[in-house]
Amino acid sequence: MKTYFRLLSFAKPIEKYAIPYVIFTLLYVVFSTTVFTLLTPLMNTLFSADSTAKHVVHALPKSSFDVTGWFNYYMDYFIRTHGAWGALQFVCITLIITIFLGNFFRYLSARTMENLRVHTLLNLRRRVFNNVMDMHLGFFNNERKGDIISKIASDVQVVQYSVTGTLQVIFKEPITLIAFMVMLFIYSAKLTFYSLMVVPISAFIISKIVKKLKSQAIAAQQTYGNMISYLDEALSGVRIIKAFNATNFIKNRFDNENVKYSKIMRSMARRQQSASPVSEALSVTMISCIVLYGGYLILNHKSDLNAGQFIAYIAIFSQIMRPAKAISDSFSGIHSGIAAGERVLALLDEKPAIVDAANAKPIGEFKESIQFKDVSFAYGDRKVLQNINITVPKGKTIALVGPSGGGKSTLIDLIPRFIVPQSGQVLIDGVDIETATVDSVRNLLGIVNQESILFNDSIFGNIAFGKTDATMEEVIAAAKIANAHNFIIETEKGYETNIGDRGTKLSGGQKQRICIARAVLANPPIMLLDEATSALDTESEKLVQDALNNLMKNRTSLIIAHRLSTIQNADSIIVLESGKVVQQGTHQELLNQDGLYKRLINMQTFNGD
Repeated sequence: MKTYFRLLSFAKPIEKYAIPYVIFTLLYVVFSTTVFTLLTPLMNTLFSADSTAKHVVHALPKSSFDVTGWFNYYMDYFIRTHGAWGALQFVCITLIITIFLGNFFRYLSARTMENLRVHTLLNLRRRVFNNVMDMHLGFFNNERKGDIISKIASDVQVVQYSVTGTLQVIFKEPITLIAFMVMLFIYSAKLTFYSLMVVPISAFIISKIVKKLKSQAIAAQQTYGNMISYLDEALSGVRIIKAFNATNFIKNRFDNENVKYSKIMRSMARRQQSASPVSEALSVTMISCIVLYGGYLILNHKSDLNAGQFIAYIAIFSQIMRPAKAISDSFSGIHSGIAAGERVLALLDEKPAIVDAANAKPIGEFKESIQFKDVSFAYGDRKVLQNINITVPKGKTIALVGPSGGGKSTLIDLIPRFIVPQSGQVLIDGVDIETATVDSVRNLLGIVNQESILFNDSIFGNIAFGKTDATMEEVIAAAKIANAHNFIIETEKGYETNIGDRGTKLSGGQKQRICIARAVLANPPIMLLDEATSALDTESEKLVQDALNNLMKNRTSLIIAHRLSTIQNADSIIVLESGKVVQQGTHQELLNQDGLYKRLINMQTFNGD
């Protein structure tokens, strides 16, 4: 129940929907049960040959709210003035009006519940997505992307139907059940006690059928998450899959999970679908027993019920199985919803490892330097950085070089707080960035990675990403600085051209220049460049390098590079090996020292981390 109430909290403000729902449902129950009370006078009118002679005259009701009294009073009036035919017309018209009103309020209650369902889905999906986007980068390294997608898309959908469906079952069906039970006892307490003896048997059988549904629901949702993961990997890596002739392997891996999911769903459906026919068969059996027993009492003059009342009683009892059946059927949905809810809440309970400190203050502008002071970092037991001490003065370009695994990318990731040092400090203008707000630190930074991260949007949308107030003039100016304007205007729709999923319609050099234009538009004082030209051909590299040179003008830049053209003009070059600074100086100074840098230059290969 704890899981359910946590999920229900996303329906707030629930009273906005609950109060109208309760009112509409009560009115629906009143009118829907009243319909069956009208069956008695209807049947008696039909079965009676001389209604006027046998009918008991009812006095004028004393209370304005005595609905039954008023109905009986007018029934008497129509019998006296218009005979049985007039009375029959009165009953039928009243019946039609009552059914219409009952269904009208039923519609209003259903619409109110649908509004609550949509409202709950909106809040829950918003919270889950926002929480995921607030997570630190390390979280995504440990989680399957497909599993996260499954939780946000599929599991949340299951939860919202379960929560609102359960609310309906908790309130509407029991109220309806109670109303029908009260009417049954009013008609005949003896017959009702007898009929209730078989209800526990029905409940026991249904509970046995739905017993394993929760465990099956958990397994189904996990399998579905795996299937989405395989689908995402297949679509993302389709080029490699085909290059390595691994198409059949990928097909079989997906199919095995698909078959497993289908088996679980088939088993769940078998249990869910058997619940309804079983309860239907049990209800018919119960009604037959009541007809048999009640008929015996009436035929032997042992019951106070007349023929019309007995038919009304049977009609009411046939309806009592509907809310009972709805309650039993809801258990399958509840089990699925709770299982999905636990997965969604587990995602919500994940807390980002990197958050603002309680007294964090924003850094307004960059004035002096970035400083690494005795910084160390490790992934588990593997030390990546050891006692790093580096100063990056404002306006200078600092290049990081070294063999693969030396710690270059890790060092750069510390500045935007994608990761945090295990010891030491990263300072901006003498302020420890752990005491500053994350947003203010990242506002100072522009990042261009080796992998061009683009979105399935227009060229304009990708350059203006995150800057909602950017004008076309500003975007064009940024594209010109990034050497991207010329190829952009040659595309089909210019800046409005859609670049496809992850920029598949563009070449590597074009994608990188779009990323550089995005950084130019953001106009940050500090640039972090991680292998920005390593994956490009010579021609594209020259264009991108010119764009990078434009980008770095009048900015503080920290760059990782493996090509001489990128680093030889840097103000200072830092050589990292095994997480330690082994050399530092200008290009010429380091060449004069017969060390690691000179060997790397001779090999002309600096590999990324």
